[in-house]
Amino acid sequence: MAKVVILGVFVADTAYRAQRAPRMGETILGESFALGPGGKGSNQAVAAAKAGAETHFITRLGRDTFAEMALKTWAEAGVTPAVTQHDEGYTGAAYIFVEAGTGNNAIIVCPGVAGEISRADMDARAELIGSASVFVTQLEQPMDAAHRALEIARDGGAVTILNPAPAADLPAGMLALCDYVTPNESEAEALTGLPVTTLEEAVLAAERLIAMGAGAAVITLGEKGALYHDGKTGTHVPAFDAGPVCETTGAGDAFNGGFAAALARGFAPVDAVRYGCATAGISVTRSGTAPSMPSADEIDALLTRS
Repeated sequence: MAKVVILGVFVADTAYRAQRAPRMGETILGESFALGPGGKGSNQAVAAAKAGAETHFITRLGRDTFAEMALKTWAEAGVTPAVTQHDEGYTGAAYIFVEAGTGNNAIIVCPGVAGEISRADMDARAELIGSASVFVTQLEQPMDAAHRALEIARDGGAVTILNPAPAADLPAGMLALCDYVTPNESEAEALTGLPVTTLEEAVLAAERLIAMGAGAAVITLGEKGALYHDGKTGTHVPAFDAGPVCETTGAGDAFNGGFAAALARGFAPVDAVRYGCATAGISVTRSGTAPSMPSADEIDALLTRS
């Protein structure tokens, strides 16, 4: 089985659902609260493992209740953890506001000890990273660590994916280490300085990302699906309607995990984007982030009937 290795952060998601967000100094009553596993890297690892890929996840945890939640989540999903645990500091946590009427969200992430992941940590995991078929990282852990991991993965011959979330300025040469860069609309705009409000604008942003060094760009477009551009042509992959939208919080992570799993399983790039869109389409019909990730059988069934 092809191997997916993911570097990232686990956080415990504390999700609050209300009709609107409170203004500064205001207290409002919410409709519901949920506590569950999250963090972009962890969510993507769960998505990739449930989509059928052998998946390893690199991070740091504290020694606390949230760390126990992380280990239980990965065990249930079939993710192999490559983690260190630390007595000083805490496992990450996230505040998630979900707008009840739309399912849209706003998020604050505190990565805890995972915010101290270093280049040395990546060197210590070089054998694992270098053996990956597909390597994925995001930007919730320090940039230096992500950059070093991409270098190691590229040297080992892995297909490399950067999900540049949350949006941040990238150091020179980092995009050149990426076979695929997978921003959403706002992240693509932050990286390129170009607006991404239409499909035509997404094409221009994708071309800019490739000119900046990326091998190919995949811009996720929410309910419009995703745009894949390989430097020659752009292909729009529509979103999948798997049912009523419940929550969009984990959609981007579902896409990236499904996309990585499909590439590891030998799918052509556009087919892998389609697989990622199907994974995301199912995830938004469910509450939570990691708990919303579908199985390979569910994804295949949606692709078949679509």
